[in-house]
Amino acid sequence: MTTNATAASEPALTVASFFAGIGGFDLGFERAGMRTVWQCEIKSFCQDVLKHHWPDVPKATDIREVKASDIPEATIWAGGFPCQDVSLARMGPRSGLRGKQSGLFFEFARLLEEARPPVVVLENVAGLLSSHEGRDFGLVVRTLADLGYGVAWRVLDSRYFGVPQSRTRVFIVGTLGGPARAGSILFEPERGDRDLEKGRQDGPKPVSPFQISVGDPQRGFVKKLAHCLYAESARHTGTDWSRNYVSYPEGRVRRLTPLETERLQGFPDGWTNVDSFGGNVDKLDSARYHACGNAVTVNVAEWIGGRLAEVMSDYATGDAQAGVA
Repeated sequence: MTTNATAASEPALTVASFFAGIGGFDLGFERAGMRTVWQCEIKSFCQDVLKHHWPDVPKATDIREVKASDIPEATIWAGGFPCQDVSLARMGPRSGLRGKQSGLFFEFARLLEEARPPVVVLENVAGLLSSHEGRDFGLVVRTLADLGYGVAWRVLDSRYFGVPQSRTRVFIVGTLGGPARAGSILFEPERGDRDLEKGRQDGPKPVSPFQISVGDPQRGFVKKLAHCLYAESARHTGTDWSRNYVSYPEGRVRRLTPLETERLQGFPDGWTNVDSFGGNVDKLDSARYHACGNAVTVNVAEWIGGRLAEVMSDYATGDAQAGVA
């Protein structure tokens, strides 16, 4: 069943989704009342997931072959450009924006320069902030600013948005015009009602949630807070998944199931259980793990979408340029 809004109640805010993965931004923004009008994703399994949930949305595969004229008019361009070359999880020196994967940001910028949508939302690992001593992050911000966007950024952790996973990501918002509008999207004037942990002035040091187990000791238990899924999504043996596991009284452990990883990312149950790989369950499970590990947490995207909807409410008039001056 598609998540698209019906034509009778089409939202004023529309989204073009780049590096879409399995639709974390798309689903989160649609939950905030927006409509996805275009998607771009190169990985075949992720394409299958997108086609299953958004069968009627036009799609592209390789951003390097996309022309600005191929993209429908949209209020918001959103995407988590590849993080492999800036991630701290990468072994050895980081290539940064010179890398073949993370360097695809410049393909996004190429399209942005020509189309100039009113709002841009980008996501990446927090390692982008330190890549090449911060020069890569500075280049991203400067590129957006040179195109006329006011820019704001904020590091958000999924654990504070209703999922039990410690996952810090940097989110960058650009709006045509000054930076005040971009800042008002990512930063509330007053602290919200998210599930923030209370600080402690005195007394014993609190126990890390990573060291607290929940569940039935007779049937199996897990850590109260999962480590970031990405680090163990590339392979599923040894230390790549051993930080996140289910323990059993007799000492046996198992990795998380694809269903459990979907839940840790805020997706509905079975979101990635699509007909791929000709019924090969092992290949399907591996693809599901990897796709969930690389996804944008839906709950975080929904919160940003809600902020966008509130701040950009003047777009409800139908004048896509009314609120960006």
